[in-house]
Amino acid sequence: MAYTAADVKNLRERTGAGMMDCKKALTETDGDFEAAVDALRSKGLAAAAKKSSRTAAEGLVGVAVTGTKGVAVEVNSETDFVAKNEQFQDFVRNATQAALEVSGDDVEALKAAAYPTGGTVGDALTNNVATIGENQQIRRIKTVKVSQGLIVPYMHNAAAPNLGKIGVLVALESEASAEVLEALGKQIAMHIAAAFPLALNADDLDADLIERERKVAAEKAAESGKPEAVQAKMVDGAIAKYAKENALLSQLFVIDNKTPIQQVVDQAGKEAGTKIVLKDFVRFQLGEGIEKQVSDFAAEVAALQG
Repeated sequence: MAYTAADVKNLRERTGAGMMDCKKALTETDGDFEAAVDALRSKGLAAAAKKSSRTAAEGLVGVAVTGTKGVAVEVNSETDFVAKNEQFQDFVRNATQAALEVSGDDVEALKAAAYPTGGTVGDALTNNVATIGENQQIRRIKTVKVSQGLIVPYMHNAAAPNLGKIGVLVALESEASAEVLEALGKQIAMHIAAAFPLALNADDLDADLIERERKVAAEKAAESGKPEAVQAKMVDGAIAKYAKENALLSQLFVIDNKTPIQQVVDQAGKEAGTKIVLKDFVRFQLGEGIEKQVSDFAAEVAALQG
């Protein structure tokens, strides 16, 4: 049975395997599509998952600030080689600037926004894909604002100014001087890049994450063989510890590993003679969360294999 280029394309989309692997599988199965799928699943699942993870995680994070508003944007590419391409970097930089004019954090709204050199962001993205010859996607956008104060940007592992692998924005609400807020914001931003907080405070932590941690803690407590009342206290203690370690305001400052971030902010306000509020933050790490999606895909395929 013969196969076509469309069959190869469909097999790639179905399995996530490389083009040559798909062609080889179709050849070996005499063009039988489903048999080729099974062949790739049995021989190349790990490799396919690895490629999918690598591909989805490349690209750049961009950050931009204007006045009391800041925005972070993640744009993915298939390879790190493209992320180093000047045309791609220009697109991420311009798309991030365009995001400053968008209301909300909707990717489609950003694609529809005006691009600095003409047309829309979506048009420029399509042109990029066509001219560079590699798939690219705007993955997400996040905006922070303050009524007065400062938005402090920080880029860890920068590939170019305001472009890199980990982008951070710190929103400080205050009447303190820009110099004071800039210095404080930079220190907190570096902490955020290193400590990976999941939310500003404990109340903002994702309910699903808390529930998952509670189940894990309950299993550990049950293994202890202690009375149920004691187990309940063990679980509550574990959740409190988890919240403290993952909420930014209660995390210990990485510089001294003993002072909670809230105290760092309060002390800075005392020294400045006016209150400073850490209102919000953004931490975009290139590709974060995609690995879990790949793992879920691999698990689904394994289940299908039975």
